[in-house]
Amino acid sequence: MKNLLMLPLILCVQSFFAQAPTELGEVAWLRDIAMAEQQAEQTGKPIFLLFQEVPGCSTCQRYGQEVLSHPLIVEAIENCFVPLAIFNNKQGADRKVLNYFKEPSWNNPVVRIIDSKRNNLMPRLSGNYTKLGVVQSMIHVLEDAPDYLKILEKEFLAEAIGTETTSLSMYCFWSGELKLGAIEGVVATEPGFMHGREIVQVTYNPKTVKYEDLLSQAKQSSCADQAFVHDEQQALQAKQVLGSQKVRNKANFRLDKDRKYYLSKTHYRAVPMTPLQAVHANRLIANGKSPDAILSDQQVAFAKKIARQAKSEWINRIGADIRAAWSVMKF
Repeated sequence: MKNLLMLPLILCVQSFFAQAPTELGEVAWLRDIAMAEQQAEQTGKPIFLLFQEVPGCSTCQRYGQEVLSHPLIVEAIENCFVPLAIFNNKQGADRKVLNYFKEPSWNNPVVRIIDSKRNNLMPRLSGNYTKLGVVQSMIHVLEDAPDYLKILEKEFLAEAIGTETTSLSMYCFWSGELKLGAIEGVVATEPGFMHGREIVQVTYNPKTVKYEDLLSQAKQSSCADQAFVHDEQQALQAKQVLGSQKVRNKANFRLDKDRKYYLSKTHYRAVPMTPLQAVHANRLIANGKSPDAILSDQQVAFAKKIARQAKSEWINRIGADIRAAWSVMKF
């Protein structure tokens, strides 16, 4: 009986989603606040309420294309919330909701997260049209946010601040990826060759870990035989930590074919992941653990589907853009 009662709601979502405009991205939105409140009451989930101009300006379109189309953001909105879209440039039911929340018409995207009684659960998100803004808002509301959202926050925060890159040589870049990837603030690692040596190219958030601290931790882990510096400031700091004889200017970087070595030897290599997810997955697998805890439900489902296929069909998607890779994983 419960499934029969939910059928009109499901059909409503599917019918609307088939015609979803660019401004709404790839989220399957409800368009009726009463339905959203009913579903929130039944499931205990908050309502992710988007006020959006449809059709909208370039800001509104970019929000749909970039923020609301990132596969992990889409999954979080659909799984952890009740998604509700209200058009801020329409009359009728949309205008009534707009007036209730005192939202301006013909406006750029605004996000509110509310409960089934329309109480605000977070400060209104306005003027922030970034993936980071949406992810931080969701984490703020969720008592137990999934690990993949927390990983996304670290990646988007590093992207917003501006990442830095350094190149470190060591006895084995497969082990180097594991040890350097464990340093808080590192958001991506790539194994390869430079000056004829095995190196790991490390991308990190300089606000989370300073370059000299990164070098010190790398040295303690035997992952800094030499530092191939990317600028003069790195050169000065590297000489202080490692000594002048272990510092050289960077050269051409040749990427190794076995990125994330331990991950690449499993069926998880075919699961689309973000760079930091891949770093964590590689370390977990190397330690004999499943990476499922840092993956989303859909990523875990992808992994199970892939595991049933022949090994020759496990396409290596390590390093691939998650959105492009995700589009061919739908099932």
